[in-house]
Amino acid sequence: MSRRRLAIIASLVGLSALVLAMTAVRVVYTGNGYNTNLVWNLFLAWIPFGLAVYVYDGYRRGLGHLRLWAAGGLWLLFFPNALYIVTDAKWLRDSPGVPIWYDVLLVSTAAWGGLLLGFTSLYLMQRVVVRAFGAVQAWVFALVTLALGAFGVYLGRFERWNSWDVFTRPRLVAQDLLPHLAHPQDHPRALAVMVLFTAFLAMSYLVFYAFAEPEAEPLRRDRS
Repeated sequence: MSRRRLAIIASLVGLSALVLAMTAVRVVYTGNGYNTNLVWNLFLAWIPFGLAVYVYDGYRRGLGHLRLWAAGGLWLLFFPNALYIVTDAKWLRDSPGVPIWYDVLLVSTAAWGGLLLGFTSLYLMQRVVVRAFGAVQAWVFALVTLALGAFGVYLGRFERWNSWDVFTRPRLVAQDLLPHLAHPQDHPRALAVMVLFTAFLAMSYLVFYAFAEPEAEPLRRDRS
């Protein structure tokens, strides 16, 4: 494991541990389980990260295409879970038992962790697509994935679907999705959420990408 990968994983684990610790303190202080769902949502955000690492390393090792495509499909299915935590800010309107600033920090930390896990996984997948198809196709892939992720967040927050429902209740999922896909103009809320959230995710990912791939600038020694 390279130093860079070790530093990234350790940082993400540390951020997740902070969420867990803050949630535990909240439960002990208040005696209720309000906002404990953040821990579960953050756990789900680790799934696409792990799958992206598997695809990235598997591609470098020459893993079979079938296994890579299967892992990539699962990654895309669970990718919205990493973005979904941002919408947990809706629960800030009710913060029983603790000052509002505590829950703001808790939700913000969890959302930040989810976005970083999601963006890191997308970055790894984008690197694979760059190697396989080219840079332009990789950026198209990234933007389409973010749009699909935004739609997935809408399905989770407003339609209350989970990623695993594709396997456990596929017929019901299809029945709910088809009207959205066939007649998007009849679902203005879905369109509004998808457009706004896609814009937010795209701009945030561009910032993340700029920091993930900094261009080294030559250092000039001062002359006396």
